[in-house]
Amino acid sequence: MAKSTILLGKGTLAVRVADWFLNSPNYDLVRVVPVMPEPKWTDSLSDWAKAHGIPIVQSGHFGDIPDVEAEDWNVDLAFSVFYDKIIKAWFIDKCTRILNLHNGPLPKYRGVSPINWALKNEETLHGVTIHEITPGIDDGPIIGQVLYSIYPDVDEVITVYRRALEFGWLLFQQTMPLLDQIAPRPQDDSQATYYNAKQNDLLGERRHFTKAESV
Repeated sequence: MAKSTILLGKGTLAVRVADWFLNSPNYDLVRVVPVMPEPKWTDSLSDWAKAHGIPIVQSGHFGDIPDVEAEDWNVDLAFSVFYDKIIKAWFIDKCTRILNLHNGPLPKYRGVSPINWALKNEETLHGVTIHEITPGIDDGPIIGQVLYSIYPDVDEVITVYRRALEFGWLLFQQTMPLLDQIAPRPQDDSQATYYNAKQNDLLGERRHFTKAESV
């Protein structure tokens, strides 16, 4: 039987993931929860959902999924791609499995703006990670990860972001067919770094997609 699936997130990669779920016989995409308001600079998950007849949570909040607070509500898989809200324990408990695709090489760069911070810190290696969602922030066991080179001397945030979309899509396609066979790997908290939105003012010329925008 196909696994009931909810997708939360935004942008080009979320649309690709949604299309993959829609066309997979092993999954039944029952609803999408787009980030609201949706950013104008990337593909719209809600537009994709409307075009394919998939129900949308217009508020963009998982707590507004119909009947989600009912005692017997459950979904087999919830998958997050760049979703902008911290998912609470009560919702996690209602999902048989809940995963996130994070734009950083966990356990490093937990939290927001991982690409911006990696360039700010002059890293030369970055990554994307699929991990289990827990009540903490980006600290759940790792399902899969891809690392790739970045070049702080020449890269803008937008160029690395575009690179990340391709590696994220590659990771997703490699991971999902083997998902039930993969043993999640606990993160090494001693290697963890974390950034929150209040720290974004410290990013300087790396705050936005290009240095020119950030000045």
